[in-house]
Amino acid sequence: MARKKPIPRSQRKTIHRETQIRRDDTVQDVSVSLMDMDSTIMYYFENVIKPTVIENGETVKVPIMYSSPERWFAVQKSGFMRDSKRQIILPAIAFRRTGMEKDDTMAVDKMDPEDPKLHYTFEKKYTQQNRYDNFSVQQGIIPQKEFYNVAIPDYMVLSYDFMIWTSYIEQMNKLIERINWSAGSYWGEPNKMRFRTNIDSYTDATEVADKERVVRTEFSVTLRGYLIPEAFNELVGPHTSQTYLTPGQLIVSNETVAAIVAAEPSDGTQQVMTTGGSAATVQRIETEHPLTMNAGSGITLSADGVEFTGGSPVTQTISMDMDPTLNSLTVTGNAVIQGDLTAQSYNTELVNSTVLYDSGSTKFGDGISDTHSMTGSLLISGSLNVNSYNVNEISNDTSLTDSSTTTLVTENAVKSYVDAQVTGGASSADTYLRKQFVKRNTTLIGTSTASFSAVTASAPAGISATTENDFMFFLNGQYMEHDALTIQQANGAFYLKVDTDSIGYVLESDDEIIAWGKFNA
Repeated sequence: MARKKPIPRSQRKTIHRETQIRRDDTVQDVSVSLMDMDSTIMYYFENVIKPTVIENGETVKVPIMYSSPERWFAVQKSGFMRDSKRQIILPAIAFRRTGMEKDDTMAVDKMDPEDPKLHYTFEKKYTQQNRYDNFSVQQGIIPQKEFYNVAIPDYMVLSYDFMIWTSYIEQMNKLIERINWSAGSYWGEPNKMRFRTNIDSYTDATEVADKERVVRTEFSVTLRGYLIPEAFNELVGPHTSQTYLTPGQLIVSNETVAAIVAAEPSDGTQQVMTTGGSAATVQRIETEHPLTMNAGSGITLSADGVEFTGGSPVTQTISMDMDPTLNSLTVTGNAVIQGDLTAQSYNTELVNSTVLYDSGSTKFGDGISDTHSMTGSLLISGSLNVNSYNVNEISNDTSLTDSSTTTLVTENAVKSYVDAQVTGGASSADTYLRKQFVKRNTTLIGTSTASFSAVTASAPAGISATTENDFMFFLNGQYMEHDALTIQQANGAFYLKVDTDSIGYVLESDDEIIAWGKFNA
């Protein structure tokens, strides 16, 4: 017989021996299939519910059958079943599985089906490893524990449809009563898997066919089951069921000249104890490469350069070069602190200090929400920049003659300037802004000019000159539009000139014009 060519090392699968599991025990792998759940229903009907009817004074067992697709199609088409001689089978029970879905109420995630991470763990109270004998009691051996891991299955919800046929309603009532009594319980064989079931509503029908009277009842059964495929037990890796023992113990109570590695426990050994001498103290273990500590700059060790191998104790006292009476630290040169510096008080001898950036300027804060509070005076020798607007002077010029764009004015300068500008002059008691008087025309000149015996109030320097926009005119009580009006001050009189073409009418001798605005009095 020809031998297979060995696989090159580069193509071989890496084997992790620490994850390999021995299968020389008697633990059987667990598998739960759809057939198991179908068989559970069949077993429960035949051995627990035990459906029977009374026929002619005799007890007749009602057969239960799992319907194939062809049989179920024939049943739905005709409403009953027939035997090979075309006779209606009465009484009878038929069922089939109609669907399945994941049980969302018990969601689990095994991560990898070939290497499930979720298991139920069970402890076996008695095993051969835990057998009782005098030697175990005298030596004080702690018994090992035996555990079983069973992979968590996929929880499913399966639905089944049932049909029951009898000759009489009384027979049907007895069957439904016995079946309904089992609803909501766990169906299954004793000492095996059990699945919780629930029965939905029943549908009754009575039919007459071929001179036969048939009573039929239909109902659905919901079964909450679980699946563990048998195929995954054939994998090389972890199986659906595993067993393991807690590890043994190795206790070395005293020093011994025997090599510890030679005292490996055999299978089933709980503890290995090596003793020698009468002393009960724990002895030393020396390392091949010693640990050595050397003092650095500014650090002092009480055992500088002494090797520690574990054979003898070494006590190290670490200290720093500083004045013990002052408990102070003096740093000659630069000190860089990467973390936070916390102190109860700061006493500084400051020669000069500047926080510089690449531009050579100082900066306070790093966000618009920062608040900087100062108590005392602020002296600025340069300019002040607020939101990119430069200010280089605060002026008390009451005349504001410079018109500078980089100067702020004082409150006194603003008040003095406004007071001087809004008054009608040094001898006037009322300010120009408050002057408002009403006048009536004295004469009409032609059809477009009205004369008033009045003098207008001239605007002070810095305020726009008085125009027709500072007056309102009413002709016989009707407002006159400014677009067609102009004013003129001449020879002690105030004239209103009307553009008759623009305003749409002419002035007549009996017209009365009222003017309201900035007259002198």
